[in-house]
Amino acid sequence: MRTRLASAAALLLTLVALAAGTGSAQAAGYRYWSFWDQTGDAWTYATQGPASAHPGDGSVEGFRFAVSADSADATKPRSAPSFEAVCGATPTKDGTKRVALVIDFGTPQDAAQGDTPPAPRTACAQVPPDATTADALAAVAKPLRYNSAALLCAIGGYPHTGCGEQVGDAAGKPEPAKQTDDGGSGPSVGLLAGVAAVLALGAAAVWQSRRRRN
Repeated sequence: MRTRLASAAALLLTLVALAAGTGSAQAAGYRYWSFWDQTGDAWTYATQGPASAHPGDGSVEGFRFAVSADSADATKPRSAPSFEAVCGATPTKDGTKRVALVIDFGTPQDAAQGDTPPAPRTACAQVPPDATTADALAAVAKPLRYNSAALLCAIGGYPHTGCGEQVGDAAGKPEPAKQTDDGGSGPSVGLLAGVAAVLALGAAAVWQSRRRRN
């Protein structure tokens, strides 16, 4: 009886550990270009899209291609050069503004199968005062590719295909956790049922052991 109780307890601990692991699984990732503003020497996730943003003269804007779950999980550009480092050699010109762009094509781990990311690069875009970040990007990093929802899909022709596609285990990213009835992520119903069954088995074993002693 003690052997059966110990086995039940061990199985219970295993199932509880599995439940905890399932509940903590992250959402699936998406392969896309994220857009960043530089403040000082730090990157901040942009609050609007490049087609809506109107950077001022002297701004530094960044783009990073990576697999991320959402904005909180997004991967920043790997370097944060100053405006002077990017645009210092570009003389000012009346009727224009200068915008420094940092373009990080990401790592091979973030690339789609068959794609090789180019090396990160910077560029100084000299554009009209009312130009958006998308205009500045188009001035120095063509070809750009957008989808029908105006999502930026490719910079400098990279990646060659795809646009914000969901990525699962094949790219080393976790699949979405199973949804519970309250909309949160948690263990599956079958797993919880298994835990309950082991609890019942353990309780029955304890009851029978006490009965025999009595």
